[in-house]
Amino acid sequence: MAAKTIAMSTLKQVLRMYSEGKPIKAIARSCGLSKNTVKKYIRSPESRPEELLLLDDKELTLKLERPSPKRDQQRYDDFQTRLEYFEKELKRVGVSRYLLWQEYLLEYPGGYSYTQFCYYIQKHQKASQLSMSLEHKAADRLYIDFTGKKLSWFDPLTGEEKKAEVLVGCLGYSQKAVVVAVESQRTEHFVDGLRQILGCLGGCPDAIVPDNLKAAVIKSDRYEPVLNRVLEDFANHYGTTILPARALHPKDKALAENLVKISYNRIYAPLRNQTFTSLKELNLAIAKQTEKHNQTPFQRKDYCRQQLFDSEEQELLKPLPAEPFRLKKYRSYKVHKSSMILLSEDQHYYSVPYAYISQQVEVIYTISNVQVYYKNKLIAAHSRTFKKYGQTFQKEHFPSWHQDYKGRSPEYYRQRAAKYSTELLEVISAVLHKKLYPEQMYKSCEGILKLAATTPKDTFEKACKMALLAGNINYKFLKSLILSGAADHFEELTERKTSPAHANIRGKEFYNQTPVTS
Repeated sequence: MAAKTIAMSTLKQVLRMYSEGKPIKAIARSCGLSKNTVKKYIRSPESRPEELLLLDDKELTLKLERPSPKRDQQRYDDFQTRLEYFEKELKRVGVSRYLLWQEYLLEYPGGYSYTQFCYYIQKHQKASQLSMSLEHKAADRLYIDFTGKKLSWFDPLTGEEKKAEVLVGCLGYSQKAVVVAVESQRTEHFVDGLRQILGCLGGCPDAIVPDNLKAAVIKSDRYEPVLNRVLEDFANHYGTTILPARALHPKDKALAENLVKISYNRIYAPLRNQTFTSLKELNLAIAKQTEKHNQTPFQRKDYCRQQLFDSEEQELLKPLPAEPFRLKKYRSYKVHKSSMILLSEDQHYYSVPYAYISQQVEVIYTISNVQVYYKNKLIAAHSRTFKKYGQTFQKEHFPSWHQDYKGRSPEYYRQRAAKYSTELLEVISAVLHKKLYPEQMYKSCEGILKLAATTPKDTFEKACKMALLAGNINYKFLKSLILSGAADHFEELTERKTSPAHANIRGKEFYNQTPVTS
């Protein structure tokens, strides 16, 4: 039939009224059909109306939709053999039903009209799109999804409106819902939202079914999707499994899709006129509305989601781990020639054993620590520091000739000078007291210590004393005193010279006299 089919109940009314002798026009008006439609059904060559009324709906449908003439039956059978080909071709780029119909008529000139052609193809497609009803087991699966629309809160200091993503979770068996607002769909916020959902449930199901969003799935695949490593860590921590829904198959998580629609009515709408000043305040309001939803009885049932969850599902959930989940991040870096790697997120340097210079290493870090791996072997571990352009290192990561350099500090140079002499300690302390740029101070100290090592001790100590007396304490002045030989004549140069006594020496009493005024 090319025309649109009518409901079996309506068809039976047509047949019953016709068998009672009512005219076609009255039947059409009473059933809301055209006269031609009524005529088509009451004049069916298959059987009389009285006999058709005795059939059930399924038998009646097959009876009326089966082509009766031999020619129509042959055409119908031929068309059925082509349906799979038509369905396959329609998936190709640029192929339309009209094009296939034209090709069909070239092969079968007495074939169906375009309207009938489209009708049978559409009927075949609907028949192949059957949905299977899933049977949910208690504590088996948690379905999660982000809503399409966001909720807002306002910064009380700036008045800026901030948008929050809304993550919904629904258990398959009891359909208990948990809804939380998070800052974004980024991995860290998505995982934090999951953590809040499991915390509200008080346990963890055997599997979590998310959508194919980037925060959960790196590469979607019908059979073996590639999960985000952070989500894998999350699943291992909670002892559960991640089963992403198939791409473009929303029915795989139909409960979550339905909860999104319900959220708009039972959460978004009641909160539409309220203003929130923090994400925490927004989540408290969402939790209150979600609780009302969970306590609303199911349609045609005398119990609600919360009752079913409390009585049959909660005790079957896996207990939550004692330690909270710490988000791990993964990066791959090449070890610098300085035996350091730069954690780009913090712009901070961390040391690695010098044997791995120029090697590619994997860095796994949390909020509190940084671990460096080479071919799955831990080679360095540090506490995480957020100081930009700073360095965190362990001396043993460097060769011996570098360890002294890395261990430099004011105390380090004072200790080395004290082992040599008191004069050198005074000189080094004076250099360090200048409060120059640390690298500049350390270079000056290194130069002075090298002079001490290459100069006779007596000569060097005299040079130090001369520099201290002159108040000119630096590497170049000490070096010039030693090279010029001035340090060797320290006693002669510093010996006190006294003037001979004679009448022209006035003394201090002369300058203390009161001046004479004229």
